[in-house]
Amino acid sequence: MEAILVKVFATALALSLVMTRPDAVKTEFDPVNDKAEVLKILGDGCDHMRKAFDIENIDLDGLIEVVMTDKQAAAGEVAGFKGINFNDLHLAYKQFCKHEKISKEVVNIGEVIEFYNRAAADLPDHTRLKGLKLPEMTTVMDGGGAKFAELFEPDNRRQWVPLSQIPESVQKAFLAAEDKRFYEHKGVDVRSVTRAFMNTMGGDKRQGGSTITQQVAKNLLVGDSVTFERKIREVIVAARVEKAVSKQEILEIYLNSIYLGRSSWGVDLAARSYFGKPVKDVDLNEAAFLAGLTKGPAYFNPDKYRDRAQGRLAYVLTRMKDDGSITEPQMVEAEAAKLNFVPNNRVRRNTGFHLVDEVGREARAVAGINSLTSNAYQVRSTIRPGIQRAAEAALQDGLAQYEQNAGRVEFQGAETNIGDAIRKLEAERRANPANQANQGKPSWQVALEQVRMPLYDVHWTRAVVVERRNIQGSESIRVGLLDGRVLPISTWGARTRSRINLSDVVYVRVVENSGQKGGPRVELRTRPQVQGVALVMENKTGRILAMVGSFSYPLSQLNRVTQSRRQPGSSLKPLIYLSALTHGLQPNTLIQDAPITYPPIGGVHRHTRATDWWSPRNYDGGYAGSMTMRRALEQSKNLVTARLLDGGIESTPKESLDAICELAVKSQVYPQCVRFYPFVLGAQPVRPIDLAAFYSAIANEGRRPTPHVIEQISLDGRVVYKANESLKQLPGVDAAAAFQLRSILQGVVARGTAARLSALSNAIAGKTGTSDEFNDAWFIGFSKDVTIAIWTGYDNTTMKTRKTLGHGNAGSRVALPIFDTIMKAVWADYAPQAALPGPSPEAGRRLIALPIDVRSGQRIESRGDRTAFVEYFRLDESGRLDESQYRLVARGGDYSVGDDNSGRSSSDNSPFFFAPWFQRNFEGSPSYTRERDNSFDGSPQYRRGPSRVDVPRGSGPRSNQPEFDDRHRPFGGGGPFGGGGGFFGGRSGF
Repeated sequence: MEAILVKVFATALALSLVMTRPDAVKTEFDPVNDKAEVLKILGDGCDHMRKAFDIENIDLDGLIEVVMTDKQAAAGEVAGFKGINFNDLHLAYKQFCKHEKISKEVVNIGEVIEFYNRAAADLPDHTRLKGLKLPEMTTVMDGGGAKFAELFEPDNRRQWVPLSQIPESVQKAFLAAEDKRFYEHKGVDVRSVTRAFMNTMGGDKRQGGSTITQQVAKNLLVGDSVTFERKIREVIVAARVEKAVSKQEILEIYLNSIYLGRSSWGVDLAARSYFGKPVKDVDLNEAAFLAGLTKGPAYFNPDKYRDRAQGRLAYVLTRMKDDGSITEPQMVEAEAAKLNFVPNNRVRRNTGFHLVDEVGREARAVAGINSLTSNAYQVRSTIRPGIQRAAEAALQDGLAQYEQNAGRVEFQGAETNIGDAIRKLEAERRANPANQANQGKPSWQVALEQVRMPLYDVHWTRAVVVERRNIQGSESIRVGLLDGRVLPISTWGARTRSRINLSDVVYVRVVENSGQKGGPRVELRTRPQVQGVALVMENKTGRILAMVGSFSYPLSQLNRVTQSRRQPGSSLKPLIYLSALTHGLQPNTLIQDAPITYPPIGGVHRHTRATDWWSPRNYDGGYAGSMTMRRALEQSKNLVTARLLDGGIESTPKESLDAICELAVKSQVYPQCVRFYPFVLGAQPVRPIDLAAFYSAIANEGRRPTPHVIEQISLDGRVVYKANESLKQLPGVDAAAAFQLRSILQGVVARGTAARLSALSNAIAGKTGTSDEFNDAWFIGFSKDVTIAIWTGYDNTTMKTRKTLGHGNAGSRVALPIFDTIMKAVWADYAPQAALPGPSPEAGRRLIALPIDVRSGQRIESRGDRTAFVEYFRLDESGRLDESQYRLVARGGDYSVGDDNSGRSSSDNSPFFFAPWFQRNFEGSPSYTRERDNSFDGSPQYRRGPSRVDVPRGSGPRSNQPEFDDRHRPFGGGGPFGGGGGFFGGRSGF
């Protein structure tokens, strides 16, 4: 027996069961013992179908005879009959339907049963449809209330409406077009099956026999594969659905799940997409049009095939009239009425993808909404599209510029090739020269306008290669731009040119050279390998106005703003200085910028190794003698920061580290603090969003906002979530100390490591940061209104493949220019540039402004002195000034007031300078000998051995560190011993 006949009769068995025994559909038969039962079921099914043919007034016997003699069908040209032996089929028909005896068995019932059993096994749970509500589309608005994005699961862009809100005319239109006996059958309509059989024989593929119940079962439970197995499962499941789910529920599911074109699932969203109105407001002709789309939204697309759509509309109205749903005058009036389609204006979004992803995560974590697609929510986000686009463009340009400056550009190939599209356009023009559409433009320009770039969120100019030729031994490449110009392109040598082909689409930078000889030209741009983030947050509310989590979302969906941790380097130092200020130090407090070594936190014992001691170094390797806290932070001195641990915050380094860690956790910079010395130089990885919130707190005089991307969530006009935008005071930090720190951070811009922006120091403050070995480069700064955080670096997976930014590529060089561009965009489009304000009344009550020499910290008599700098000093609770300038350095001691480039101090004649705390606690240690030294504070120091022993790279504990991705490494790029200053003296944080 042919395999195709086995499948046909197995399908016939399923149909016979649901037609004759709908309440007792068996899904398994014994291939031997149940043959007689199966034969009877097939006969009963055939009798049932013959009755249906009689009702339809069709001569079934005559029809079969026509099929048997149809040469086209017999030759297999009709897809529905391809592969069938019509002689065997005719014999089987006589056996089962006419109950005649035949000379030979053409159907092996045992094989039919086995095929049926396999197809009917493990059917899906039909009760899932009871009370089912499919995922919906949520609309995300921007901070100004305009529609910004849509959130929906694949093939589920819909707005669910209950059946009670769907007009009767819409329901009747779909029933007339799809299933006129919907309320009469029990899942399968034998008349529809009959009609489909006839239509298939006639070659009409658009006429199916599936009921609405079958379509629901197919679309939501059994799948839509074109196989006999699927059809068997579909009809059985449909019969089960009819017993478990009411007709009204089935129709509601159907009308909300059917695809109707224009990326719309369900009648409500389709009505909005085609007519700009909800389904409850559609007219009769609009209802009939929507119902007509079910047979083929693309085939009846009114944007391309208006005549087809109009013809289909007339067909549905006729069916409605024949069914008695409408009168003939209503049909004539509806058919004559004009359909007013709204433009298909669903624009592809090309910005804000990381932020929109964060909307979903925040809804789960904060608003308690597990899925924003479970209902049609309206989300008011915090995004400002203009700032978001500017931030993306600035980061993309900055990362590409860094790699170009560093000589790391490598062209991997074109973004795409539009050769086929160009040839298709040219062929269409030749075939239809009368069509004037786009006739004024070359085909390459039209194709370039229509191409969807793989990196759809990269805001660079695209161009297509239109010419390659050799001129006097030199290869010339010319590209076409969107504005129609064709210009030469400059590349990076022969290797790059060899990878560029005709019709390739590449990114370029247009150099106009206005008025210069040679005219405009373009430069090739390529995807950088380096990564980065940009975050713009409103200080007073915590609203995130822009969030960029990578160079390009299609390349990396990892949002490094919230989902990764990197070593902050010196961008963490403001936290340490804030702790010092709250513990009584003043900005002019003098501290030694001199070598220092701290013993292990756990103490010195017999197993202590040389590598367990910590000797940090400055970025430049030198030191400048004593300097003020202000100048130390402005110049990002590691040694000064390290020395604050010894008496600058608490009495001992351990106690100071505890105090700093407590502040870090309470300020929500870290969920937990790893207490080890390099922490103070930024060795513990941090999330950019958490560090940015801390900087916003400094801008707010110690009041921290909660970063958020959702302002409000509504459902059916009812607010279900609203963000709390109140500020929270940092524990243990008063407004006066926070303002002092803010003033120092202004100095970083005016005179320090961010002095490239010194012209803007009255309006911005911030701090650069560079982790050990230039793995990470940061700048975090704020204006009166916003905080902007920039991080750049490579995604490193293992120590063996680690790639750094390269020597000298610190935060001031790589991150600062990106910040500058974004800050100016904020001033231009959101909040005008304004000077940072003075202290608030609350802070002012605890501050006094006095003139000092900014380098020495010495008080001077008159503000009119040309060297005068107005410093803010903190007053105690009784209003008295607590002078702390010489609290850590003895007045008149042997020190020099150094500066950024003063080099090594002349008093350095010892390779190790141990902390005074160590002197007090370990003078009797047998491993160390006491020697008098010309120390910076006049006190005895200790030396270990005759000379310093540097630990070779790769030796010591560092070589035993596990190889993790930076996002999961406990201490980021350099590990706990090398990053952020390095346990072995790494040079962190410029």
